[in-house]
Amino acid sequence: MSIYVGNLSYEVTQDALSSVFAEYGSVKRVQLPTDRETGRLRGFAFVEMGSEAEETAAIDALDGAEWMGRDLKVNKAKPKEDRGSFGGGSRGGGGGGYNSSRSRY
Repeated sequence: MSIYVGNLSYEVTQDALSSVFAEYGSVKRVQLPTDRETGRLRGFAFVEMGSEAEETAAIDALDGAEWMGRDLKVNKAKPKEDRGSFGGGSRGGGGGGYNSSRSRY
């Protein structure tokens, strides 16, 4: 399981974020997603900790806390949804050209 950390400063680093969460237990991994086109940080991160108890302690302590001039949003990360290819979804159909209800005869 991992923790979602939102409303981050765009100046944040993995080391800085790791040190904040290390106060609540062992940090296994920190991910700071970047925008594909600009390479700029996207303002959120995912943090994995050593145990669920450590995650809970970090969430309880840091959700709503001010850090780097911003109020953090910290909660359990939701599993990534399978978006399928290119947004998926069914493409309603209907299709063909002739519609007998509009016949002009």
